[in-house]
Amino acid sequence: MTATDPLAVYGEVPLFTLSSTDVTDGSPLSAAQFAAGAGGLERSPQLSWAGFPAGTKSFAVTLYDPDAPTGSGFWHWAVFNIPASVTSLPAGAGAPGGALLPAGAVTLPNELRLTSFIGASPPPGTGTHRYQFIVHAVDVAALDLDPASTPAVLGFNLRFHTLGRAVIEATGAFGGAALHP
Repeated sequence: MTATDPLAVYGEVPLFTLSSTDVTDGSPLSAAQFAAGAGGLERSPQLSWAGFPAGTKSFAVTLYDPDAPTGSGFWHWAVFNIPASVTSLPAGAGAPGGALLPAGAVTLPNELRLTSFIGASPPPGTGTHRYQFIVHAVDVAALDLDPASTPAVLGFNLRFHTLGRAVIEATGAFGGAALHP
């Protein structure tokens, strides 16, 4: 688990544990988590979480690249309304159609306007990027958001409903034809 909360500036909350069989905190992403155009498999990693605060009624999972050369970062994945009884997602849960997501979960359009996980593809000359996988423990069973909203709108709502966070921050650097950060 990351020792720091990259979103603490928006309100400090307790950290809980996030683990994965596919990504490791502080380590480079595997080829599976890179974009197809960058030689990857465009597959969301397996994620498991534990130790979240009492009173958690749902979860949201986001993947954000704060180092994208955009001035606003780059959202790769945003899922919310994951039931509190669900404490893991299998590899590939971010595939188009969301067949591996639990009932009721909603995937928002990412920066490419796709309602699926998009892998890393940092542009040449932009250095090593950080990829922040964050599980948010939410104090309501369902956030009432338009499913066409942006991940930034989700982030705004999470600012007021997050009880705790769990973070894995992996890295990635240019290794081929970059299509997006």
